[in-house]
Amino acid sequence: MDKHGTDVRDVALALLRGGATNAEVARRLNVPNGTIGYWKHLDRAQRGECPGRHDPKCPRCDGRHLDRPAYGYLLGLYLGDGHISHYSAHRVPNLMIACAESWPGLMDDCEGAMRAVFPDNAVCRVRKTGARNVKVYSKHLPCLFPQHGPGRKHERAIALDPWQQDIVDDHPWEFVRGLIHSDGCRITNWTTRLVAGERKRYEYPRYLLANKSDDIRRLFTDTLDKLGVRWTTLARGSDPFIVSIARKASVALMDAHVGPKH
Repeated sequence: MDKHGTDVRDVALALLRGGATNAEVARRLNVPNGTIGYWKHLDRAQRGECPGRHDPKCPRCDGRHLDRPAYGYLLGLYLGDGHISHYSAHRVPNLMIACAESWPGLMDDCEGAMRAVFPDNAVCRVRKTGARNVKVYSKHLPCLFPQHGPGRKHERAIALDPWQQDIVDDHPWEFVRGLIHSDGCRITNWTTRLVAGERKRYEYPRYLLANKSDDIRRLFTDTLDKLGVRWTTLARGSDPFIVSIARKASVALMDAHVGPKH
């Protein structure tokens, strides 16, 4: 029987309606707890048991308050490892951020940002091999992420709307942190030097961002320039799509405001 088939979903809903908890149903059917929660939410909404939650307000359409620092971070995550899709089985599109299971703190930060930006929408984690897809469902995703469009991001133009640029200007470190947490890393490089005739190993930290989109890299480096962070571009073959931050003072700034994934 298909793990996420209609039969499994019907059994899950029957158990939930009978009073079983999400965790109990998830363990019994071997289905992620977030998926069980989403099924329960849709079932309750279809039966009219979720008053006031059918049409959450949008900061762009309805003037609802927007958590700007959380949005700056989520925007960085979206431009890196984010994707908006609309499956026929769902009524609304979903934003999905892929997070490796080796970085549980990053996963928590991503979910926290989603809940802050979309306080009235369902957020869940979907288990994948070696990773979790952190997801939020909202019909207003295209309003908040106008960069969404057909095709891969590096194959089309990416530019921020003025209101998004205002948020990045006000909260630049959150935006940088989101990009590093999605498409970047902090590593330790090493080299050797002759000291008093003896070759010694020398280690130094470095931040890297790898993204094929010229526009996304430019948004990143423009923000670094405003923050006083020195950077260079590394080329892999003929494609200079890696941004490197290795100067001691600049790494110290990154450590103070971004830090390694955790």
